[in-house]
Amino acid sequence: MLSVERYEKILEQLGKYKIIKVSEISKDLGVTEKTIRVDFETLEKKGLLKRIHGGAVLHEEEGRIFPVNERQSMHSDNKMAIAIEAVKLIKPDETILIDGGSTTHAVAKLLGQFPVTVITNDLKIANELLEKEKVQLMVLGGTRIGTSSSLFGPESTELLKRIRVNRLFFGATGVSLEHGLTVLNSLHVEWKKQIIRCADCVTLLADSTKFEKVGLIQFAKIGDVDEIITDSKLDPLVKEDLDRKSKLVTYAMIE
Repeated sequence: MLSVERYEKILEQLGKYKIIKVSEISKDLGVTEKTIRVDFETLEKKGLLKRIHGGAVLHEEEGRIFPVNERQSMHSDNKMAIAIEAVKLIKPDETILIDGGSTTHAVAKLLGQFPVTVITNDLKIANELLEKEKVQLMVLGGTRIGTSSSLFGPESTELLKRIRVNRLFFGATGVSLEHGLTVLNSLHVEWKKQIIRCADCVTLLADSTKFEKVGLIQFAKIGDVDEIITDSKLDPLVKEDLDRKSKLVTYAMIE
């Protein structure tokens, strides 16, 4: 088993039980306890867990990127402010792709005032758009991971190779100027890469808490993104670097 596969399994168990033991996870994964301790150390350095005697627990740091479902319910004002700026970029009759996520879901809530075609892989976003007459909706199928509302699969990824959209709105688990855009699950990687390839304009939506966080797997570099929309609470030093290295950044004002 590859190390990244072990990391995913460890985080899956930690997200479910909040605390895991070295002895139990080593038996489940069929590796030595020494290997698991090294894995715990690696994940702790990434801020994904906290080691304790004989095991690990969830990291308590504010702004942590794991668990994902817990993080998605936070910072709703920031996300709506970002969504408002995102909708301003959409022109009537464009075709846009909206990736799954809480900030992109906020974008879907604001649509419906003008004609637009939306392609998505997310059931919550699709449900949000279902009754909006001016939105032409296309849902890409697949299988969900755990309790996620996003669908992934080889068929939809293959279909994306034959699709061209005017604009992509997407997110990432972590955004780092050095390490790029990262996620926690390897199943997301090929999907993320493909949606970036099929868009004329690639727009990253990421609230300030996502910056200088690093997930397990990189799927893109900052330079692969045409536009970034974040919020005005971004750390000043990070903002300075971001403005210098990115093509176009919009800061949604948060009071």
